[in-house]
Amino acid sequence: MTTFEDRKRTEESKYKHDEELRFKIRNRRNRLFGQWIAETYLGMSGEAAAAYAKDVVLADFEAPGDDDMMGKVKADLAAASQEVSDHLLKKHLDEFGEIAKQQVMAE
Repeated sequence: MTTFEDRKRTEESKYKHDEELRFKIRNRRNRLFGQWIAETYLGMSGEAAAAYAKDVVLADFEAPGDDDMMGKVKADLAAASQEVSDHLLKKHLDEFGEIAKQQVMAE
C-alpha cells in the first residue's frame, strides 16, 4: 500500500507541476502578444505597452479559452481603426506560445 500511495503522490505532484507550467506559458504568451499588439498596432511603447500587455493577460481570466482575450484585442484594434485579420492574430498568438514555452522551460 505504501508503494501505491507514493506513486499516487508522485503523479499528483507531476500533474500540479505540469499545470503550473501551462499557466505560466499561457500568461507569458498573452503578455508577449499584448506587447506586440501595443507596439505594432496601437502605437504604444514603454510603460504604456507593458500596461496594455498586462490588461491582455487579465482579460484572459474572464472566461475559458482565448475568446475573451481575443475579443479585447479585436475591440481595441477596432477602436484604433486598425484592421488585422483573425488569421494573422492567431498566427502570432501561436508563435508567441512557442516563444513563451521556450522561455519558461529555460528558467
